[in-house]
Amino acid sequence: MKLKRITQKRIGLEIAPLVDVVFLLLIFFLISSSFVMQPGIKVKLPQASTSELSEKKNIFITIDKTGLIYLNGKKIDAHMLVTDLKGLIAEGKDRLVIIKADEETLHGQVVRVMDSAKQANIQRIAIATSPKDSRQ
Repeated sequence: MKLKRITQKRIGLEIAPLVDVVFLLLIFFLISSSFVMQPGIKVKLPQASTSELSEKKNIFITIDKTGLIYLNGKKIDAHMLVTDLKGLIAEGKDRLVIIKADEETLHGQVVRVMDSAKQANIQRIAIATSPKDSRQ
């Protein structure tokens, strides 16, 4: 006597390709989120454990390690800094000035830039830092 085997057909969705697609999307978003760049000149910022990133209508003053000053990415003369800042502040009184000074910049240069900002009647000044490496 011959017995017939009853075979069941599996109807459903294969899960392996879905896992692959979700994994690839996860990798894509992890990699693309790590490329947050600050606009401006390349400077090596000092590190601080309380560092944070804010990009809303701020005024950026960058000082490179040679002492050159950039206002929102454009090179300017130190003597014109007060005048240019007054022009930018006229657009909005409560704007934050962020000083991005290279860690090798002389302290006196940073103080002179801060003084120029105060002469332009700027009330809010911050110094940019990079997040501290937790492995140190």
